[in-house]
Amino acid sequence: MSVPTGTNNWWKEATVYQVYPASFKDSNGDGWGDIPGVIEKVPYLHSLGIDVLWLSPMYDSPMHDMGYDVSDYESVLPAYGTISDVENLITACHKHGMRIILDLVINHTSDGHSWFKESRSSRDNPKRDWYFWRPPRYDDKGNRLPPTNYRGYFAGSTWTWDEHTQEYYLHLYAKSQPDLNWDNPETRKAIYNSAIRFWLEKGVDGFRVDTVNKYSKHTDFQDAPITDPNSYIQPAIEMWCNGPRIHEFLREIYDDVFAPYGDVVTVGELANTPDPAHVLRYVGASAKQLSMVFHLDIGHIGMGESLEDKYILQPWKLTELKSIVGKWQSFIEGSDGWTTAFCENHDNGRAVSRFASDAPEFRERSAKMLAVMMVAMTGTLFLYQGQEIGMVNAPRDWSIGEYKDIEGLGYYREAQRQAATGVSPDRPERIMEGLRVLARDHARLPMQWDDTAEAGFSEGTPWMRTHDMYREINVKRQEGDPGSVLSFWKTLLRLRREYRELFIHGTFEVVDYENQEVFTFLKSRGEHRALVVLNFTQTEQAWSRDMAAGMQLLVSNYAAASETLRPYEGRIYAV
Repeated sequence: MSVPTGTNNWWKEATVYQVYPASFKDSNGDGWGDIPGVIEKVPYLHSLGIDVLWLSPMYDSPMHDMGYDVSDYESVLPAYGTISDVENLITACHKHGMRIILDLVINHTSDGHSWFKESRSSRDNPKRDWYFWRPPRYDDKGNRLPPTNYRGYFAGSTWTWDEHTQEYYLHLYAKSQPDLNWDNPETRKAIYNSAIRFWLEKGVDGFRVDTVNKYSKHTDFQDAPITDPNSYIQPAIEMWCNGPRIHEFLREIYDDVFAPYGDVVTVGELANTPDPAHVLRYVGASAKQLSMVFHLDIGHIGMGESLEDKYILQPWKLTELKSIVGKWQSFIEGSDGWTTAFCENHDNGRAVSRFASDAPEFRERSAKMLAVMMVAMTGTLFLYQGQEIGMVNAPRDWSIGEYKDIEGLGYYREAQRQAATGVSPDRPERIMEGLRVLARDHARLPMQWDDTAEAGFSEGTPWMRTHDMYREINVKRQEGDPGSVLSFWKTLLRLRREYRELFIHGTFEVVDYENQEVFTFLKSRGEHRALVVLNFTQTEQAWSRDMAAGMQLLVSNYAAASETLRPYEGRIYAV
C-alpha cells in the first residue's frame, strides 16, 4: 500500500493498461474475448512499455452488467476461460517483468450468487442479513411502495420487490446486482476470503476497487430530499456515498487482508467526493486504506448535472477541463498521498471523440495531443485498450440497436416511456445524442488489431459490432509506421521514464487559465522544469514563446517547428 511521499512504491512510476476481456482478443472464434487471447498479447503490451495489466472482471457472472455482477468470485466466466488460464496470465505477466491487478467488485453481487440465493430463500435464513431487506410501505390509497424514494444509477428505483419473502431488497445498480450489507461482520469476512485472499494467493499484485466509497450506507434509510416533484424516485447519492463506516471498513481490509501480502496496490473508484481533504483520508499513506483513487470528474465532462440527465449532452469549456486536471494533479503536493492520471476507461466514450476531434483530418493529431497531455501528468498513468492507437467512438449513424450497455439502454427506454406519455417528446433523441458521445459502449467495441475480418479480434461474429474504421485504425498498420499514434505513445512512455522525477513526481501548475483554446501547464521538481502546451482547437493559435524561455523543445506531435500552435498541436519544453 502507500508510503509517505519520498518513498517510491513500485506502482507510483508504473504505466497501467486496462484490458476489457470481452473485447480484447478472442482466441477460439466464439466472438468473445478470452483470457488465452490476453495471454497472446502480453508481449505486445510489454513492447508498448506497459508495467501493469489491469484485467476488468473475468469472474463467473450472468453478464447483465458485463461482469460487474459476480455470481462466484472463485470461478471464471466459461466464455473467458478457466482459473488455470488466469494463473497462466499471472505467470506470463510476471515473466515479462509486468504486474497484474484484477477488478474487485464487492459493493454488490449478482442475484445469482449463492449468498443471495440463500438470503432470499426465507426471512430467517442465516444469510438474510448479508443483504439489505426492508418491508414495503403504502400510500394513502393502500398501494405498495418501496421503502425509500431512491433513484438508482441505471434508472428506476433502488428497491426490487421479492414476492417469495414479501420484502424489498436494495440495489444501487441493476435489480440483478443486490448490495451486500457491509455492516454484518460475517459478510465482510466472507468477502475478504472469497474475493480477495483467494486471488492474492494466486499471485495477483493488487486490485482496481469498484465503487469503493459505497460500502457503508446510512442504514436508517431516510427518504432523499425531493428535487423532482414529478417523480416518486429522487437522486439519493448522499445516502450511500462516503457513509459513516467507510474508512473503518477500508482500514480493516488494509490491516487484516492486504498488509500480510506486502506492497499490494489498490486503486479505488471514488465517486462524489469533491473535497480533496476528504480524498486524502482515503489515499494518505498514514491512513492505510487505498494506494490511490480515480477521481471521476474528467469522465463527467459534457454530462448532465443530475443523475436523471446524465446522458443529456452539455456544452463545456476548456477551463472546466483545466480546473479538473489541476485540482486532482495538485491536491497531493506536500501530503503523503498519491494520485492517478487517465482520460479513458470502460465507462466513458473515447477521449479523441470527446475532448478533441475524430474528424479524419484531425483524428491522429488529436490522439497524439492528448497523449502529450497524459504522459506529462503527475501520478500513476492509466491507459485503456485501444487508446494507444487512437480508437474513436462508434459512428454517429449507428442506431440504438447497436448499443449493448445496460445503463445506456436503461436511460433510452426510460426516455421512450416519458415521450409516450407526452411528458418530453424529444427526450429519446436528446438521450441518443448524448449516447453518441458519452455512452459506455464506445470503449467496449472490439480491439482493432489488423485489417482482416473483424479487425483480427475474432474469427467468429463478435458479441459487439466492430468499428467501421478498423481498416484505417489498427495495431498492425501502426506498428510499422514511425509516425503513427502507437509509435508516438511508445516514444512518450520512454520519455516519461527518462523524466520521471519531473513528469511522474513533479508539481503541477496551470498557466494562462482563462484561455479557452490552449491548455498550458508547468511541471517542476527541484531545478527541473517542463512546460506543456496543448492546442484544443482545429485552428492555429498564437502563444507567447516567452513562456518557454530557457527551455528546449522535448517533443511535439508535428515534425517541423512553427511560431504558432497548429491544430491540435501538443508540445513539451524542458530544462
